[in-house]
Amino acid sequence: MQLSGSASPPSEPVSVVENPCLSVYNEGRSEGDPRSIPDSRRLIRFMSTRHKPRGRHPQHRLTALTVRAKTKPGRYADGNGLYLVVDPSGAKRWLWRGVVRGRRRDLGLGSVTLVPLLDARTHALGYRRAARAGNDPKPEHARRAVPTFRDAATRVHAEHAKGFRNANHIGEWLSSLKRYAFPIIGSRPVDVIDSSEILRVLSGVWLDKPETARRVRQRLTLIFDWARAHHFRTAGNPTDGVIDVLPKHRDEAVHHAALPYASVPTFVHALRAADAVHAAIRLAFELLILTATRTNETLGARWEEIDLDAAVWTIPGTRMKSGRDHRIPLAARAVEILTHARALAGGSPYVFPGRSRRKPLSNMVFLMTLRRLPDYTDLTAHGFRSSFRDWAAERTNVPREVCEAALAHVKKDKTEAAYNRTDLFERRRDLMALWAQFATSTPATVIAIGA
Repeated sequence: MQLSGSASPPSEPVSVVENPCLSVYNEGRSEGDPRSIPDSRRLIRFMSTRHKPRGRHPQHRLTALTVRAKTKPGRYADGNGLYLVVDPSGAKRWLWRGVVRGRRRDLGLGSVTLVPLLDARTHALGYRRAARAGNDPKPEHARRAVPTFRDAATRVHAEHAKGFRNANHIGEWLSSLKRYAFPIIGSRPVDVIDSSEILRVLSGVWLDKPETARRVRQRLTLIFDWARAHHFRTAGNPTDGVIDVLPKHRDEAVHHAALPYASVPTFVHALRAADAVHAAIRLAFELLILTATRTNETLGARWEEIDLDAAVWTIPGTRMKSGRDHRIPLAARAVEILTHARALAGGSPYVFPGRSRRKPLSNMVFLMTLRRLPDYTDLTAHGFRSSFRDWAAERTNVPREVCEAALAHVKKDKTEAAYNRTDLFERRRDLMALWAQFATSTPATVIAIGA
């Protein structure tokens, strides 16, 4: 007889959910097979160690000989978190990688040429011990506030802007970084930015705007060199070797749109007749054509540079692309233009002042003038230098060096430039007089036969 409460009622059978991974692993194996795994817990332990490399962690794996022999870009472990890093450029440096307060940290230990292997191991061991103790292994002098890329770029720009000769270059230098680099790496500290991020910055503009991309890369290189010089960054320059993995540019030279020299007299005639363009702008544009100067050289002209009696305009080297003084012989029409300009200048130190008289005309005035002339909207003011050069080559027998001197081009051969220091001024006077005579001549009239 069963006493009440002496035994619990029969329980429902418990359903066991079988691990599908366990079933797959044990498929085809008998119950007594030593290779079979009886439960999921042991399967997890097995799988977590299956791909773990056997043997001890690397310890002093590198030697001085192997450090010198490593040339393939990559990272080579030595032990205690110490790595030899070979950059694509071939530069070699030490890197310590470890976990500090739950986060992975990469700390540079310097170049291989400056830090021997034994010293690098000593630093790496100290960093590892500090990290295990919960401390920050980064040296005290390196823990100072590291600027972001945006802050570093602003500081580099402020330091170098004083040496820029072109006012437009001052603004363009930083604006190109604001447009292409700041959205990607602007808020990143300069000591953690790597080559992959530089690649992202350049990839978006590399093929579409090759010249812009080239300038951005140059500015990035300068900023990271500045960061290394100020000890804000110990790793190499992340711009090194990036070009090697970017697509090759097509070898297509991009020139300023220029007018065929035979059409220059027609343009000058149309310019003089353009009543919608201010008289001072028309005079400035014609002077640019007759002197074969650049836009900023013409618009930045000051009266102290002009000698009307001697018919000479001397542009100081601070305003020249070459950095050297450039004497320009003035043809009779050029002297006439400057005489009219003096009457319009109103006592301004600039030959072609803007509205305030204390500043020159904007560098956009020539572009806007071309847009107001229906047949010349696709031209550039700079292209008239090309028109002059083509005319001199095809319509005169003036030697090449005289024509190049008229354009203020610097001799590429430094030895030749060192011995030949003349600016060929008197020979250029004849050339510029001929050019002015041609450019201001009456345009030919084409009459249809039978008209």
